[in-house]
Amino acid sequence: MWEHKANTNIGQNFLIDKNIVQAICEASDIESKDTILEIGPGKGILTLALASSTAKQIYAIEIDERLKDFLIPLEQQYNHLRIFWQDALKFDYNDTKRMCPYPNKLIANIPYHITTPLIWKLLEEAAPNGLNFMILMIQKEVAERLTANISSKERCPLGITLEKMGQVKILRKVSPNVFRPKPKVDSVIIKIELVEQDFLPKNPSWKNLLKAAFHKRRKTLLNNLISSNLLKKEEVLALIKELNMKPTIRAEELSLSQWLSLYEKARR
Repeated sequence: MWEHKANTNIGQNFLIDKNIVQAICEASDIESKDTILEIGPGKGILTLALASSTAKQIYAIEIDERLKDFLIPLEQQYNHLRIFWQDALKFDYNDTKRMCPYPNKLIANIPYHITTPLIWKLLEEAAPNGLNFMILMIQKEVAERLTANISSKERCPLGITLEKMGQVKILRKVSPNVFRPKPKVDSVIIKIELVEQDFLPKNPSWKNLLKAAFHKRRKTLLNNLISSNLLKKEEVLALIKELNMKPTIRAEELSLSQWLSLYEKARR
């Protein structure tokens, strides 16, 4: 088999440590009823473990067709493994005929440079179709933003949305030494459990509100919303007053309940 040179421009840092693969699989609590989606299988070290598990069906999405020599033999060996050679950010997760049965779990070492837009896309398209559990290897700094508490400068729109839909937990830190090539950042394994059926990410108004509120972090919520042109200045002032918020409050200082109240009142 030829040697594949990693393309770091598309986030290729191949996992090489079987102990980490085992830790990911154990955290995933795979059962015979599960249908699993993997994004960015690379050379297939995790794919092999997933295909060898008791899972009913495995799907994998890989953008780099140079990896066919690694992945196609796995697909030929395991009848319940299907690989899609596509960009995960362009994949249609609403296509329930293409993925039938539909995945309820995502287990992946996802390309770090697409982490945030990919999770947003999965919340918008895959979650309403049945995806409700994720075990992901992601960059440590991103994980800290997704789990940031109220008033933390790391708090972000995606983290707030995940808080509404379920919970995110950092399971363990992972050394750069378990990858080839070694990434220049620290990694962690996280667990995302989705329990909320009110799929706010599908509503552009929710995302637009959060995006506007966090546009310039040094600015107050009031100033960010006014400058966004989502609402008129008088409407923003009235909302801040109605919700008993200080005019100096910043976006990261709002609790989830305050975000939901702001969202509901801004829609009126």
